Amino acid sequence: MEVFDKQLDLSTYFKRRLSEGQTLGLVPTMGALHEGHFSIVRKALVTDPYVVVSIFVNPTQFDNPNDLKNYPRILNADIENLTSIDKERIVVYAPAVEDVYGANPISENIHLGGLDLQMEGKFRKGHFQGVATVVKKLFEIVKPQHAYFGEKDFQQLQIVRHLVKSFQLPVQIIGCEIYREANGLAMSSRNRLLSEETKLAAGCIFQSLKKAKDTFPTKTFDEIKEQVVADFENNTRFQLEYFEIAETETLAIHTRKNKSKKYRGCMAVFAGSVRLIDNIPLN
Repeated sequence: MEVFDKQLDLSTYFKRRLSEGQTLGLVPTMGALHEGHFSIVRKALVTDPYVVVSIFVNPTQFDNPNDLKNYPRILNADIENLTSIDKERIVVYAPAVEDVYGANPISENIHLGGLDLQMEGKFRKGHFQGVATVVKKLFEIVKPQHAYFGEKDFQQLQIVRHLVKSFQLPVQIIGCEIYREANGLAMSSRNRLLSEETKLAAGCIFQSLKKAKDTFPTKTFDEIKEQVVADFENNTRFQLEYFEIAETETLAIHTRKNKSKKYRGCMAVFAGSVRLIDNIPLN
């Protein structure tokens, strides 16, 4: 498997390898890869002759220095796992911060159409500016025709779509379904930080979201939110940070149903110091 830590070497490699008309896929990750990531990579391989998996813990999207410091980094294991999927067609780009940002890793000031002001944006200041900045840079470095993002980070997915449209970037964004543990817990690199007991109990997050979906036809938005809050009220292991019902396209937070619109239930929950997010389409 080819592994590059310099964008110039990556570019040179594909100038030699890609034939005219062939497409290149990109799966951006921060590493600590799991079956959720691998399902996205496999989906990309169906469409694209070559797939770049970027492994880069992006410093500009962390508002908490401890979160950045503690983020799991297991590059050798990640490469080994990707090799077992397809060592010929998968290429890893695992750069240092300097190769992506130069000497000064700061976010660009990118207008995100208000998509960054809801939910995660309220609780993680500057997070989506960092995400938009690094995604834009990765698109410029890799030059993919297709880029694949998981729906677990649904707000991020919609922001990336807005970014591509705003800058008229020549890349198609493909959303990939959430890959879950047997108990329904959305797969995440952060799950490694949970004890086995907590990981098992964390199935309650998806159960609460499913209940919200089941009651969506008969309950008001306020009633659904009250129901989710009650699900976590006496839970000593998990603390609900937020639950919101957002319109799918704009991510606007609604208080009343409009039959012509699609909605998504989004939540963030703390398990001790580990922050977990999940979402579900409600209609």
